[in-house]
Amino acid sequence: MIIKPKVRGFVCVTAHPAGCAAHVGEWISHVKSKGPIAGGPRKVLVIGASTGYGLASRVTAAFGSGAATFGIFYERPSDEGRPATPGWYNSIGFTHAARAAGLYAKNLNGDAFSNDIKAQALDAISKDLGQVDLVVYSLASPRRANPKTGVVHKSVLKPVGSPYTNKTVDTDKGVVSLVTIDPASEQEISDTVAVMGGEDWELWMNALAEARLLAPGAQSVAYSYIGPEVTWAIYKNGTIGLAKNDLERAARNIDSLLRLNGGGKAFISVNKALVTQASSAIPVVPLYISILYKIMKAQGTHEGCIEQMQRLFATQMYAPGGPAFDEVGRVRVDDLEMKPDVQAAVARIWPEVTTENLSALTDIAGYRSEFLKLFGFGLEGIDYGADIEPHIPMA
Repeated sequence: MIIKPKVRGFVCVTAHPAGCAAHVGEWISHVKSKGPIAGGPRKVLVIGASTGYGLASRVTAAFGSGAATFGIFYERPSDEGRPATPGWYNSIGFTHAARAAGLYAKNLNGDAFSNDIKAQALDAISKDLGQVDLVVYSLASPRRANPKTGVVHKSVLKPVGSPYTNKTVDTDKGVVSLVTIDPASEQEISDTVAVMGGEDWELWMNALAEARLLAPGAQSVAYSYIGPEVTWAIYKNGTIGLAKNDLERAARNIDSLLRLNGGGKAFISVNKALVTQASSAIPVVPLYISILYKIMKAQGTHEGCIEQMQRLFATQMYAPGGPAFDEVGRVRVDDLEMKPDVQAAVARIWPEVTTENLSALTDIAGYRSEFLKLFGFGLEGIDYGADIEPHIPMA
């Protein structure tokens, strides 16, 4: 079939297998260009490995450190008349490239929140790898079935306490408008924390520890975002921010566990605002990202997912002196985004943006390009008018 992008709201409902593989190839080339990461991980479990920061972490570990990687994700294969999800094609592209380079790469497709997938993963790690020395927790899901109670929790992206009104942009139509979002109920807050907080990360780490699958000195990292004040009502102080607070609570507990396991550590890495499938769904944030991209590209400081993760691994996690933590124990690779001059420029541009001047004041074109790349579109060297087989089995 011939596969073209079909965008509906903040989601593209098609993905291109060759384009996704090419995108992964670009990431691999970037990591290789930076040279080996001395002292990097050797055996890595990535929970949430198929897109965004999770996939970038897997690429960095494999092609920056020669690591064996075990990736867990929940992606839909193709069916009649419909391509697979981009994460499906990304994972195939990564696996083929890793194995061609002589690297171990194994995949497990299923609900990482479930006891069954945890059991399957522990069994495979025990048989194939023995132990892992890095666990990356990068799950992004709108719902979670609690493995203990069976209750299904659904997350929401809402403010807390009072309604929130601010500018947003329809990235497809290029229309800037005001959006008002009603506050979350107590139940919605609780459900969002249950889905996006740290409980599942703790369950994974405790299960790995009990099965003796954590190498002495093993590390674990999960990812978060803080951002500027203009996004706080919907992010830092909203339901997702409260979930991230719980993730930090879990990080402290896991850090205590790993310190007893040969001096390992667990921490949160606060990353830069980027175009991802998750960030595209958050009102206000896409407009902020479009402004931010224009400023940082002009300064020459813009980074994407792979640049962020390569820098995190090379200059923080596996630097000779170890990670540099902020006052509450987080690693900050959002440092370039949060520079005072960058944020002052965002604050200056924000009130001026309208539908009419959107293209002039922001990098909405770059946003759209990066968004489509997530689904394998807009990559050089790909003939998007050619017939292509969408039914590709997982490697």
